[in-house]
Amino acid sequence: MTPRSLFRAAAVAELVTWTLLIAGMVLKYGLHAGDLGVRIGGGVHGFVFLAYLVVTTVVAVNQRWSVGALVLGWASAVVPYATVPFEVAVARRGMLEGPWRREADERSGAWDRLLFVVVRRPGLAVAVGVVAVALVFTALLVVGPPVPSRS
Repeated sequence: MTPRSLFRAAAVAELVTWTLLIAGMVLKYGLHAGDLGVRIGGGVHGFVFLAYLVVTTVVAVNQRWSVGALVLGWASAVVPYATVPFEVAVARRGMLEGPWRREADERSGAWDRLLFVVVRRPGLAVAVGVVAVALVFTALLVVGPPVPSRS
């Protein structure tokens, strides 16, 4: 799997889960069908959202994106359906071209060394990434949704 194909898959998954969440909200608020759709769609979307942030970060380090491009990539996950247009835009600019970098060069830093571990052991990296996302997701579930302040 190339950086481009991984990023594309993550962008599309984020788009699909936005649809699940919005459909759940339509069921809950528009059709008064209860909150099961929001619970399921929101849960799936939350997990994929966190995974997209991780994938975006790994791809950004590999492709040596600027901090601004990385932040814009993260922000695209917050706006419904923006991840795929962002992916198309960075692909058109050539920012997803090339394979995974596996060796250090004169520009390599600490993030690059971590990337090389991820690239050398993708199975382990995916497992660690899924566990990390699951832990953050679980912590967010324990904290619960934000409660609006009563004025």
